[in-house]
Amino acid sequence: VQLQASGGGLVQAGGSLRLSCAASGRTLSSYSMGWFRQAPGKEREFVATISSSTYRTSYGNSVKGRFTISRDNAKNTVYLLMNSLKPEDTARYYCAASGMYSLVVMSSDYDYWGQGTQVTVSS
Repeated sequence: VQLQASGGGLVQAGGSLRLSCAASGRTLSSYSMGWFRQAPGKEREFVATISSSTYRTSYGNSVKGRFTISRDNAKNTVYLLMNSLKPEDTARYYCAASGMYSLVVMSSDYDYWGQGTQVTVSS
């Protein structure tokens, strides 16, 4: 599975962005999907995950209530809608695919990773 993340950019605090993660090589419908982020000098942080079949979701505490993960299996794409952005959301955002069927929050449980897209939130 090849994953291509897009939609990042520069936005003011309080603004919104929608990230997309398009897959090729294999259908995403059998994979649980996740978004992670990593800021310079910090560890990779779990952001959100959506399960493969039931579309259950789970979010990191720092983004809960502001971010929404969704998927469109017909388009082989996963999205991350980010609202009420804060400067501390600045990071490179990565999408990932896991062969597990449940909610997957550990980066080590993901099998495929995209190259990431940069999000910068100005104050």
